[in-house]
Amino acid sequence: MIRIAHIINPVIVKPSSDLYYAQPITFETMRRAKAYAEPQVSVTLYSTQYPEDHPLVPDDFVKTPDLSRSVLDVNSFDKPRKLPLIADIIAALYQATDADYLVYTNVDIAVMPQFYETIAAFIKQGKHDALIINRRRVSSTYTRLDQIPQVQSDIGLPHPGFDCFVFHRSLYPQFTLSTICVGIPFIGIALAHNLFAHASNLKFLHNQHLTIHIGKLIMKAWGDQQYFAHNKAAFQIVKKALLPIFDIRKFPYAHLPWYRRYSSWLLNPAMQIDICRKVEWRAFKEKWKYGFYEFCYSFIWGWK
Repeated sequence: MIRIAHIINPVIVKPSSDLYYAQPITFETMRRAKAYAEPQVSVTLYSTQYPEDHPLVPDDFVKTPDLSRSVLDVNSFDKPRKLPLIADIIAALYQATDADYLVYTNVDIAVMPQFYETIAAFIKQGKHDALIINRRRVSSTYTRLDQIPQVQSDIGLPHPGFDCFVFHRSLYPQFTLSTICVGIPFIGIALAHNLFAHASNLKFLHNQHLTIHIGKLIMKAWGDQQYFAHNKAAFQIVKKALLPIFDIRKFPYAHLPWYRRYSSWLLNPAMQIDICRKVEWRAFKEKWKYGFYEFCYSFIWGWK
C-alpha cells in the first residue's frame, strides 16, 4: 500500500483575506479525499504552523512542531510579515513521517475527492518518483463549506503554474530551497526545479481535474517588492546549485516543437526562460559535439 503524507501551512487571517474563506474549504476537501482513498491508500494529513495559528488547525490534522523562524530571521524588511520558509515546512513533513510520498500544496488549494487515489494510481502505473499537478481555477464567489459540491463540480479554467508537488521521500535530502518564503512568488519555481533536477521519472499532470483554486486570476499583484526581491535573490542560490545537473529532457514542454515549447515556457509563471535556454543550448552543444566527433572518426578511420 502506498503511504502519502500531505502538509499545509494554516494561518489565521482577517476576513478581508482570500484565505479566510479558502482555508476551511481546503481542510474539508482534504478530509473528504482522505476518506475516499482509504483503505486502498494510506493518507495522513499534516500541518505546520506558528503557535498563534493553533486555533485554526483542524483537530484531525497532525501538527508538526511549531515553526521556530520566519523570513524576518534571515532578512530585514520595512513592513514585517511573519512568513515561513518553504524549506522549514518541507523539513517538518520529512521529519514527522516515514511515508513513501510527500505532498505539499499551498493552503488555498482545494482537492478533488479522488485526489489521493489518483496520485497512488499514477505512481503505481508509471513508477513515478514525483508528480507536479496543475490546478483548475474557479469563481471567487465560492466562499462556504456547503458550496463544496459546486466547487468540485465546476470544471473551471486551467492554470499554467505549478503549486502541487508530490515526491518520493528519498528525493528530499537532495533539495536546495535556500530561504524562499511562502506567500510570495518563487515557491513553485523552486520546488518544481528541484524536481526537474532530482526526480528520475517525473510526471506532469497539466490538465487533470484534481486541484482547485478559488479565484481565476493567474498572477496576483504582489504588493511588497522587498519580499519579492528577497525570494528572487534566494532563488538565485537554488538556480546556481541546480543548473549543472539539469537535463532539458526532464523539463515540461521540452518535447514540443520549438515555437510551442518557448511560448509554453514564457507563459508559465513557474518556469524561467533563461534557465530553459541555457539548459537547451548546453544539450544542443553536447549533441553537436558528439555528432561531429562521430563524423570525424567515420571519415578518418572509415568506421561504420
